[in-house]
Order: sequence, then structure tokens, then C-alpha cells
Amino acid sequence: MDTLQEDEEYSWREVTLPSLIPVIPEPGLERETGERRRGRDILIAIDHGPNSKHAFDWALIHLCRLADTLHLVHAVSSVQNTVVYETSQQLMEKLAVEALQVAMVRTVARIVQGDAGKAICNEAERLKPAAVVMSTRGRSLVQSVLQGSVSEYCFHHCKAAPVIVVPGKEDGDESLI
Repeated sequence: MDTLQEDEEYSWREVTLPSLIPVIPEPGLERETGERRRGRDILIAIDHGPNSKHAFDWALIHLCRLADTLHLVHAVSSVQNTVVYETSQQLMEKLAVEALQVAMVRTVARIVQGDAGKAICNEAERLKPAAVVMSTRGRSLVQSVLQGSVSEYCFHHCKAAPVIVVPGKEDGDESLI
């Protein structure tokens, strides 16, 4: 596997989330101090698969708290491809609205170009989040060994934050626990 070079450039595009999401004021946590008062940055790697949605839901329920900011990151082959960008933007808008409704957290979204593992590690290095949350892809053990996996790459190469890999949701399993 290639080592991540610090001076390596990569392309990205910010995603403009819908204006219907109100600006969330800082909560009044007079008795709280430090990280809890300011909130944490939590990076969630997303794609269009059900396991990614499951990891997003898990993070909202088990990890997020008031004043946190979710940073949604989606890696694509080209940020210049309008169809890919618009499809990804729609997904991120939907997730941002859900994050506000479920956990009352602010969401920032970014679409990055390039290898997913490297792009996620670059974003983690840039943000210095409290955690990086991602899902498994649902491959068998043999497929993962032969083809590698993004979650495995991030687990071994992301040094900026702990990586939480949420197992894929089993068919028919309706609980998030």
C-alpha cells in the first residue's frame, strides 16, 4: 500500500446544503467546559450503499451530541462530473436534514476526488476530528483480502483520529444496537 504523502494535492468541492436547515446557535451549556461546550467534529465517510447509511444512523444515535458538527465526506472519481456531483449532493442534503432532525447537529459536506481511503485520511488530517466513522463494504473475507478495503486502509493509515468501523447491517436486522 502507498504511504500518504503530506504534500500530496487532491481535488474537492464543498457541497452547499439546503437553506431550509437553520443555523444552529451554540447551545447554552454553562456548566460544561472544554470539548463538550464547543462540540466536536465527527467525520463520517459516506457512499450510496445501505451499509454507509447504517453507519451514519449509528453515529447519530450512539456518538453525536448537542453542539457537534458532522463532516460528511464522499469520495468520487471526478468532482467535475456533474451527474456524480449532483447525485452525491442530493444524498448529502438528505443526510444533513436527517442529522438535524434526529440529533440536532450541524452538518458540513464535502465531495473529494481520488482514492477513497487516501481522501478520507486527508480529510481527517485536515479536520482533526474526534472520530472517523465508516462502514464495511459487505465483502466476504476472501474479497477483502484480494481487493483490499477502504475501511481497512483508513484503520491502518489514519493517524489524526480514531477510526470507528460500523459493521454492515444484516438482512432483516432492524436494530442499530
